[in-house]
Amino acid sequence: MQAFVHQGTELQRTKLNEPGLKTNEVKVAIKVAGLNHRDLHIPERRGHDPEPLVLGSDGAGIIEAVGADVHSFAPGDEVIINPGLGWLHQSEAPPVSFEIVGMPYNGTFAQKYVVNEQYVEKKPSYLSWEEAGVLALSALTGYRALFTKGKVAAKETLFLPGAGSGVNTYIIQFAKAIGARVIVASRSDVKRQKALELGADLAIDTNQNWERELENETIDLVIDSVGRATFNRSLAILKKGGRMVTFGATTEDEVTINIREFFYGQYQLFGSTMGSKQELQHMLQFMEQYQIRPVVDQIFEYKNIEEAFHYLKEGKQFGKIGIRF
Repeated sequence: MQAFVHQGTELQRTKLNEPGLKTNEVKVAIKVAGLNHRDLHIPERRGHDPEPLVLGSDGAGIIEAVGADVHSFAPGDEVIINPGLGWLHQSEAPPVSFEIVGMPYNGTFAQKYVVNEQYVEKKPSYLSWEEAGVLALSALTGYRALFTKGKVAAKETLFLPGAGSGVNTYIIQFAKAIGARVIVASRSDVKRQKALELGADLAIDTNQNWERELENETIDLVIDSVGRATFNRSLAILKKGGRMVTFGATTEDEVTINIREFFYGQYQLFGSTMGSKQELQHMLQFMEQYQIRPVVDQIFEYKNIEEAFHYLKEGKQFGKIGIRF
């Protein structure tokens, strides 16, 4: 089968033997796989490992074969891949066994993907293959950050540093669906306009003075995935006693805060990562109820997968990037 792997010091298209099938597993013929920032950083995390690892955490396809003990799915079923392994039930934090598809186990950038039947879900019928293929990782991350951790409520105001990330395009739609007010920041005029078209109530320039621009707003919740570059700026515009959720660090990991200002402000800070199978199922029901669709920026053919990686590195996308097999 065709597959895109990290091996040694290289990212490359190659051919691998199709994976075998255990009695509790399903084999999925991938139609579209989703590209995430995680895929960009796996080579540096793996070093010079000589074993080929198929990248990719997101995907959707058609079940081609099932093991003898599989009873929930049958050949021909259309499914999406759950990118989180070992986390079935909602909990305050993932269990020790939790792993994300695509490292250390083979991922979805291949013609065939095999996994335990617990880690696929029926594809929402109203979504296209392109939409379903880029859905799960970003949408689930946003759903847990917004609802499970952030506990957003109708008429509250949410602030998102960054407008065009895949996760934030879901959060904007999720928050608007339940009646929250959404404010985003971006350096890009184009991304600010697209965020407004998606439903955001206000979009400000990242380079502006946030405290001045938002002096008439009451920010109940901030969801920040940028890290050092925006963390303290986000904290400065949050109301006293407000909530802040962080799930990523696209800039530096380490952040310095004034701890006295933090405890006097009685702020609440929550970490969040991905989500459980239970939350994924709730999210799919929520999306179907409100007919929420993934924002797909661009789909690349598998033969042009290297171009997709380069495009993501440039950071010009608004929404998700997919790979069509």
